[in-house]
Amino acid sequence: MCSRAPVPHPKKMTSIKETRDFFLWCISVIYLIAFSSLYVQLPGLFGDNGIMPANLAIGSKEITSWEELLEGQPTLLRLMPKLGLSTETGMDLLCILGILISFCCVVFYSARDMVSFTLLWMMYLSLYQVGQTFLWFQWDILLLETGFLTILVAPLNLQFFLPRHHHHDRISLWLVRWLLFRLMFASGVVKLTSGCPTWWGLTALTVHFESQCIPTALAWFFHHLPQWFLKLSCVATYLIEIPIPLLFFSPVKSMRMFAFYSQILLQMLIIITGNYNFFNLLTIALCISLVEDDFFKRHKVEKPSTIQTLFNKLFSLVVYGYLMYQTVMQFSLQVSYSPYFEIKSKIAFSKEEFSSWLEKVVPATIILGAVSLGYIILSSLFRCLAEEKGIWKLWSLMQCAVMGVLAVAMFSISLVPLSVIEKNTQQYVSPDLHRYRSYLKDYHLTNSYGLFRRMTGVGGRPEVIIEGSNSPDSGWKEYEFYYKPGNISRVPPIVAPHQPRLDWQMWFAALGSYQHNTWFVHLIYRLMTGQREVLELIQYNPFPNKPPKFIRAKLYHYHFTGQTKKDKWYSKKNWWVREEKSEYFPALEKDNSSLLDYLKRTGLVKNEKKEKRTLTWLGFCVDYIRQLIGQPEGFSFVMTITGTAVMANVFSLILK
Repeated sequence: MCSRAPVPHPKKMTSIKETRDFFLWCISVIYLIAFSSLYVQLPGLFGDNGIMPANLAIGSKEITSWEELLEGQPTLLRLMPKLGLSTETGMDLLCILGILISFCCVVFYSARDMVSFTLLWMMYLSLYQVGQTFLWFQWDILLLETGFLTILVAPLNLQFFLPRHHHHDRISLWLVRWLLFRLMFASGVVKLTSGCPTWWGLTALTVHFESQCIPTALAWFFHHLPQWFLKLSCVATYLIEIPIPLLFFSPVKSMRMFAFYSQILLQMLIIITGNYNFFNLLTIALCISLVEDDFFKRHKVEKPSTIQTLFNKLFSLVVYGYLMYQTVMQFSLQVSYSPYFEIKSKIAFSKEEFSSWLEKVVPATIILGAVSLGYIILSSLFRCLAEEKGIWKLWSLMQCAVMGVLAVAMFSISLVPLSVIEKNTQQYVSPDLHRYRSYLKDYHLTNSYGLFRRMTGVGGRPEVIIEGSNSPDSGWKEYEFYYKPGNISRVPPIVAPHQPRLDWQMWFAALGSYQHNTWFVHLIYRLMTGQREVLELIQYNPFPNKPPKFIRAKLYHYHFTGQTKKDKWYSKKNWWVREEKSEYFPALEKDNSSLLDYLKRTGLVKNEKKEKRTLTWLGFCVDYIRQLIGQPEGFSFVMTITGTAVMANVFSLILK
């Protein structure tokens, strides 16, 4: 019988066993949130009677081979006809399985293995492929890319024969760190490359808290902070997102921890002021790749020598001093005491100077990443030689070699989306890498990111309000959504980590026109016909007994109310003030010929008839679960499921 490989003494090196296990647990929680949040919205969004029926996206052609399954946009939903399930029931099935597997991963340590995370990734990818506009968010592709890396991080779970922790864990966790770097660095850079005047004028946060999709109540208070402080916060955002991510690869642990806490601070501030579903939690999970087991204060590690400690402190002092100096110079920071205390700030560099700087820095980040990855791979191979014995040495070397090759491949392909932020660098990326990434693009293994590229809502956040009436001239009543601003006296809600995808799309719709949002016309028609599945996504239906004869939509501009009586929009009881701007969607009846012609072209009217399938025992079970659960309010459902899993995990640890 094989014995386990000897475990190095904790004082010889800092372990990452608990770091990796905690990362896997966090990803399990996020998967549970994502699947449960989506499940309650499936019938209204993608069902046969939903806004964007999934069977329109997947088509009716049944596959006959594995090649057809992988063609175009790969999704397991193409297999559902072979199981006797409709597309709608198939999506329910994938969500239920996703909830069950991720629930087990949260509760049980042994469930967090490569098989579980492979299934979770495949199921979320399958749902993403048919989710259309309601699933095309950056956090969805971020979850897919993170999910794939999690497969590499997770153990194969052959712990009866092999240890669950390996020397190549550092290599796979490095890929997570590299993803975190690409996410944060690109998010900072695109704010400047977009040319958005609010980001260049450092006034973005003076409108952000009011104009973001679903602000929290705390956003109202942050909105009323002094302007100089909000401008200084923009400077801090640039600092955290552009130069500090370079410290992710620092050889000095204290500098990596400084970068870690900086990112956590930014994400926590976003969480308390905005409802960005599981995105911030996912980013925090990526940040775990920056720490080691001593962060959890369970292991003592050998203290570095006096010379090394002195070098680390001096090196850190130089880096922090340089960062502070450049921040003061590049943003013209000045302290003023007259007539009151403030720190003045203004960008001191031009767009041309930033482009020139970026042209030099992006290639440097690629070199930095390559050197860091090379060091991690070589050090892992060295540990295999130094710490393993006998057959375990050969086995560990083989594992590290395979993981090293995979890491180099993933790193190389990721250069394609990274180089998007700088055109000259993009030209030097090998055409072969572009070709390889194009082969894999439908799997979203590597993606480009850039959050809050441009600030919207300058001059007031645009908001679409849908109204219904039985007369075109009077009696108009508003439909009230669960979370998005509508009723001006309602307290801004806490929604995260649930993502109300219809409310989010209503925010995007207000930034454009209904002509460019097919789903919005579908929504209007579903309200005209009183479709129950869609009405479940809306909090207040002013016509509970019978749908109205006419429906229209108006565009308003919303502003937070003032803080003091001297403010323009001061109010004691209201959180918002609004002003009508224009008609967004004209008043129409459901039998309007132009509307029906449009719906026929999009396929919605033709899709009125449900897919006919012979009801199997599996389909019966899935439908029965749906009947039991229905479409409850999303936030409560997500918190109940996730809270139950977390508490079960806590109790299991206590009992152990």
